[in-house]
Amino acid sequence: MYQEILLNILIFAAGLALLVKGSDFFVKSAASIARKLRVSEFVIGLTLVAVGTSIPELVSSIIASLKQQSGIIIGNVVGSNIANIGLIVGIAAAIHIIRTRQEMLKRDGYIMLFAALLFFVFSINRTISRTEAVIFIFLYFAYVMFLVGTKPKLRGKYNFKDFIRHFFGFKYLITVKNKIANELNKVKTNKQMTTEERKSKQTSKAGFVKDLAILIISGFAVVFGAEFLVEKAIFFANFFNIPKTLIGISLVAVGTSLPELSVSISAARKGYGDIAVGNIIGSNIANIFLVLGVSALIFPLSIIKSTVLFTTPFMLFVSLLLLIFIKSQWEIRRLEGIIFITLYSLFMIFLFFSNIAL
Repeated sequence: MYQEILLNILIFAAGLALLVKGSDFFVKSAASIARKLRVSEFVIGLTLVAVGTSIPELVSSIIASLKQQSGIIIGNVVGSNIANIGLIVGIAAAIHIIRTRQEMLKRDGYIMLFAALLFFVFSINRTISRTEAVIFIFLYFAYVMFLVGTKPKLRGKYNFKDFIRHFFGFKYLITVKNKIANELNKVKTNKQMTTEERKSKQTSKAGFVKDLAILIISGFAVVFGAEFLVEKAIFFANFFNIPKTLIGISLVAVGTSLPELSVSISAARKGYGDIAVGNIIGSNIANIFLVLGVSALIFPLSIIKSTVLFTTPFMLFVSLLLLIFIKSQWEIRRLEGIIFITLYSLFMIFLFFSNIAL
């Protein structure tokens, strides 16, 4: 029995490593190929950077959705969002005081809170339907277009109200139209390249085969890693007779949050606190709008009672607390980081030693 558990732990760990590192190499190689093919920064940002560190959550949730494992998906998303704030922001702030900005609160912070509230409203009937999934996906698309369409000089002046107007006014469609027009103009301009520019273009394609090979290998690594991760998560849930949602909140959520942990701690050590927190807020928005949206579109998600009564309200609580800490003297101090770590520890202890998830 112990050998079987050990073997499955090793396979789970291997799957997690493949998923996390594969996602990292996949994004880097895809971005490199796109640039060598002269794909615009707009398209690269929309398809790669926007998803960024949420790829592990996205791919593992898609695999789980194909297997109709709603508990793992919901646990993964809600658990990742809680871990991102309670564990990752907590550790980052404990390492170094995180300086914050008003834009982080008024725009992205409120959108993150809005996403969490909308998920809570949709989950009251204990299901996420395909219609609700489409709403999530449209909101994420509108959010990315809102970021892309914001003029650099005015970025600090846009807030949550502007995003809502942007969404219901369908202004993101105008942004797409303008960007497509710009891309077409660039294509016409590129046709008139000089000899030196053509040589530069040929040089930029050097290493294309290498990037393509890395892309293919890392793509397989991501898929197989997610497959192993989900399969072993199901195994542990069945073996120990515990809810799949709990496995999703703990093992899967913490595992898929490792990219955010790496980025945020590195940023905190270098004193780039706004990057650390911005990375977390962006990831939390993507987890709800994109990851849940795509997963529920594949197969509607069922939600257990404890998610509605406890885990989602706790996610709302730590999200609101993060915004309060951001606004407090526009920095997250070490004491506040310790508070987050303590809250996350108590949350996990309560889940494992209570019957609330059953």
